[in-house]
Amino acid sequence: MQVISEIEAAQLLKDGWTIIPGGFGSCGHPDALTRAIAIRYKNQGEPRGLTLFFASASGDRQGRGVDALALPGLVDRAIGGFWGLVPALGNMATRGIIEAHNWPQGVISQIFRTIAAGKPGLLSRIGLETFVDPSLDGARLNKKGGPSLIKKISLYGEPMLFYPSLKINCALLRGTCSDPDGNISMHKEVSYNDALAQAMAAKNSGGIVIIQVEYLVERHKILPHDVSIPGILVDYVVVADAGDHPQTYGERYNPAFILPGESRVLKTPISFAEQIITRRALKEIKFLGAKVVNLGIGIPALIAQIAEENMDGNDMTLTVESGQIGGKPATGLSFGASYHPDALMEQSSLFDFYEGGGLDVSCLGFAEVDAFGNVNASKFDNKLYGAGGFINISQSTNIILFCGTFTTVGLEIEPMDGGIRIVKEGTIRKFVRNVSHLTFSGSYANKMDQKIKFITERAVFSLNNGVVHLDEVAPGISIERDIIPNMEGNFVISADCKQMEECLFHLDFQSVNSNINPI
Repeated sequence: MQVISEIEAAQLLKDGWTIIPGGFGSCGHPDALTRAIAIRYKNQGEPRGLTLFFASASGDRQGRGVDALALPGLVDRAIGGFWGLVPALGNMATRGIIEAHNWPQGVISQIFRTIAAGKPGLLSRIGLETFVDPSLDGARLNKKGGPSLIKKISLYGEPMLFYPSLKINCALLRGTCSDPDGNISMHKEVSYNDALAQAMAAKNSGGIVIIQVEYLVERHKILPHDVSIPGILVDYVVVADAGDHPQTYGERYNPAFILPGESRVLKTPISFAEQIITRRALKEIKFLGAKVVNLGIGIPALIAQIAEENMDGNDMTLTVESGQIGGKPATGLSFGASYHPDALMEQSSLFDFYEGGGLDVSCLGFAEVDAFGNVNASKFDNKLYGAGGFINISQSTNIILFCGTFTTVGLEIEPMDGGIRIVKEGTIRKFVRNVSHLTFSGSYANKMDQKIKFITERAVFSLNNGVVHLDEVAPGISIERDIIPNMEGNFVISADCKQMEECLFHLDFQSVNSNINPI
């Protein structure tokens, strides 16, 4: 192992290399390394034609993280799971400037191990009957680059998708500290970020591994149990300035992410609409007696705060696909971390658990839904968010609560007489005739006998026999005035649907067991 500067590290990259830019969402990215690569490219025109391969691209939507590499010519191709925090790279994908593919995040997380083991690729059911399926888009985000990289095959008469391994030339990763032999501790990082598998994938591909750390320690100062990446996998170490090594893009350092008993837990401002949605979702979770729950990014992540405020989450374990088990998942630019987690595990291992049926309930967001229960959560309004772990989770959980507002962009509501009043309707409809990107298939959910609800601030819907039905309406909401004119398609709407419980709309909400329609 050799200690070098980030400038020296950037000089190591060659044209055409396939790079793993480390991190997860808003956490764990080696900013000093990617910034130095961008500076070298701007000054020297090298390296060119890189391929980026990531499960969840780190970023802050303002240019940090993987977006530092979003320069025409520097990147030629990107294969990634979650793109929502790297809008510059996403813009290059949607405009066809780079060849771009959106594989399920969990598949990419797992395939790092596949590459490390020298296997040709990964077989999985994940992605069938979505835009990832070669029968549809084959995970391609534009027409640049030819046919899909994914193959659809039959195994024992069952359809499967084959995701090919890639040769990794360089892994740009992050840890907390390194000893003289390159043994890396990640004790202040909020998650492992698949760094071990990524390092092995690069090393066993004949590539190099560069680790950004906060500081160096003497030999044997890191206990063997605390070594996350052994020195045999590490070629170079770069010591970064403090500003290039925040725990998350939301918080420079918060001990509550890694230490028990620490109390610095930030609360996220929650709008009235978000309160209603998360309260209703929490009541469903409690009614079902769910013990292990996944919370997706956005409104679903806020369920943790509502549960904490109402002392209603002690008998369930909340998880986030970054590898967080228990605690209170963080939101915003700290999503991927959890306050006071019970345990951490590798992202790939948590996806193994998810896909094997380990979740009782998943709470996920949605951008569009049609009358047949198809959902778009990946590409809309000319923006690329990517499927992230959405497909892995939604195709592996028996009960799914899709949580989101009924319309979006400009929606304003206010409390009124134990219910709500629409002050201003959102300008974009979310219940549409046809979803513009197929991230979740209602027909596939029917075949898998999944139980699906759509929870909004004014109504609750369910997927029954292949069609979305209106089940509940908020007090103060008129079906004829507030629902039918703001949706498209043949949704089933009955005038005798139930009323959502008034307690959901009280500002002093306390969760109680109640009679709600089970899924």
